[in-house]
Amino acid sequence: MEQTRYYATGKRKSAVARIWIYPGQGNITVNGRPFDEFFDVDTARIIAEQPFELTNTRGKFDVLVTVRGGGKNGQCEAIRHGIARALQSVDESYRIPLKKAGLLTRDARVKERKKYGLAGARKRYQYSKR
Repeated sequence: MEQTRYYATGKRKSAVARIWIYPGQGNITVNGRPFDEFFDVDTARIIAEQPFELTNTRGKFDVLVTVRGGGKNGQCEAIRHGIARALQSVDESYRIPLKKAGLLTRDARVKERKKYGLAGARKRYQYSKR
């Protein structure tokens, strides 16, 4: 018996997205809200749907997303990462285009912590000679 529901976790910055995909009409629900309502900016929607474009599976899967932490940009990229990983578990042949586009790699860049004696992570206070 073939599995009908696939789960994956996507991460970016401090955002964590839990993704469930299953065969359907292409409906995406994020935190119980429609996809278009949750991401009001077109670029965020395009970024999140990128894995479907690369694998020619737009409209073939319904997606249920729970996302926490970070801002809207980090969340949409975490969703992209999770969808890519879930699609890979659906069909192993999707791995090649997703890997080539770099969507399966976790982007490890996070905000650098502030250091003591400095204004920020690297910015220093202005030097005063006198």
